[in-house]
Amino acid sequence: MHQIDDMDIRILSQLQRDGTLSVDALSERVSLSRNACWRRVKLMEERGLIKDRVAILDAEAAGCGLSVFIFVRAASHDADWLKQFREAVGVFPEIVGVYRTSGDLDYVLRARVSDVKAYDRLYQRLIARVKLADVSASFVMEEIKETTAIPLSGLSHSPTV
Repeated sequence: MHQIDDMDIRILSQLQRDGTLSVDALSERVSLSRNACWRRVKLMEERGLIKDRVAILDAEAAGCGLSVFIFVRAASHDADWLKQFREAVGVFPEIVGVYRTSGDLDYVLRARVSDVKAYDRLYQRLIARVKLADVSASFVMEEIKETTAIPLSGLSHSPTV
């Protein structure tokens, strides 16, 4: 197994800032040879620590500047309902996150839409596909912080990846 060390953390930190970095640019930023840097990145990809490298779009420029949190109470808790729910939320590109939660709510969904009317169309299509006990939504008025970077502090002295 691969031991995560400070160099791996430096590499991951740079890649979280800019996933388009060439191996040459990345190796220069972390002060490591090109080949050693490439091997480390490949190993972290093979082990699943690096899942993907993507372009992060500006939601407003892409026409879906309204972020919505949708709160759902399940109509049922059996396997058939859960399968139907998973399939339903999976078909909507507007739904960018789905989380099963503890507490009063069963699920929190995050959607990106152009406006309130677009949210209503999403809502109508969602409830047509799966029976829900209760649905409510909160519209984001201001995004104060949004990042795809995760904290790397949990990796320091991690036994294996």
